[in-house]
Amino acid sequence: METTFTYDRYVTGKSFIGRKSEKELLENTLASGMNVTIYEPPKTGKTSLLRETFLGMKNGVLGALDTIDVTLLNVRCESDFAVRLASAVIRLYASTPDEIEAMCAKYLGGTGLSFDRESYAAGKEFLSVKSNGGRVSDSDLRAALTLPYRVAEDRREKLYYAVFEFQNIMLFDDPDHVLQIFEETVRKATPRQKSHFAWVWIGSMVNAMKEIFEHKRYFYRMVERIKLEPIAYRDIENYIIRGFYVSGKVIEKEYIRDICSKLRSNIFYLNHFASICDGLTRGFVSAPVIQESLLSLVAMHEPRFIAIMNSLTNFQVSLLRAILDGETKFSSSDVIARYGLNSSANVGRLKDALSKKEIVCFLPDGSAVILDPLFEYWVRTVFFA
Repeated sequence: METTFTYDRYVTGKSFIGRKSEKELLENTLASGMNVTIYEPPKTGKTSLLRETFLGMKNGVLGALDTIDVTLLNVRCESDFAVRLASAVIRLYASTPDEIEAMCAKYLGGTGLSFDRESYAAGKEFLSVKSNGGRVSDSDLRAALTLPYRVAEDRREKLYYAVFEFQNIMLFDDPDHVLQIFEETVRKATPRQKSHFAWVWIGSMVNAMKEIFEHKRYFYRMVERIKLEPIAYRDIENYIIRGFYVSGKVIEKEYIRDICSKLRSNIFYLNHFASICDGLTRGFVSAPVIQESLLSLVAMHEPRFIAIMNSLTNFQVSLLRAILDGETKFSSSDVIARYGLNSSANVGRLKDALSKKEIVCFLPDGSAVILDPLFEYWVRTVFFA
């Protein structure tokens, strides 16, 4: 069912607002043959940006192109990773069992990855690992990683492969080994292969993605990060006013500005908030409606926020309080004493803990950002009230 304010799925077309510079940069980067990574907190518009960009590229000068996307959300080992990547490529170009088997024989022949008719008939993954006790070898992994390059080169078509929740590679038994092989594959791709194919690595766990691309510096000079900036307030204002106007309702600009400030212009939360408002009024969006909608939005997410706080130690809670108070010199004796952080060594451990839990992102200048704006609002107004 169509809704005025969409928050439960990605959007394109008229529902896609802002991000003009990011869209242009992403399109130009992919068109140049460079790999791309996008890592931002959940529900910040990564998928919408990618889908909108691909639509623009298909309708633009590039013309025909193919896209694949998979998620590593439920992938925890190298074998599932290789099967997931390779299956998606074959599934794009083959549909019948005979076609699938022919592609497997052509591109994966001689590897441990082979077509499994029984699994296919049961509606499961049609690729299985037949050797090495069901575990992929390094050569099997290389075959899966080079597959999109080889297929795109043979077909002489543009192909882009988006891997969502890419940071889940860090949950494998030996993530560095997998990433080293992946990096080697990308580095050894020929210019001709690169002209037809590029990766898009997308992650919602910011600190885990930073560990891969910034701290360990995998794919150095082989990938371009597309960073999402906050959507311009003017774009949000026009979008929300237009959305209410469609259903015959009016909202004051000052209310939009206030909620944008509270939610740091997060388009997911803004759409969710506006949808609640839309359902609570038949005409003018009043101050009581605004307050009730915000309370409802917070209430829907509060169990998750409570679980987050319950997972923190007292020291971690104290560091979070210092961050909310705007402190940046967390290891100074004054801050340690004021917030009871024990020692500078303990501060280092606390920062690592909050980072690994994807609650906070620490910036190079020493400051910190709480990644979820609604969580920050709840912690300020409820937990520490």
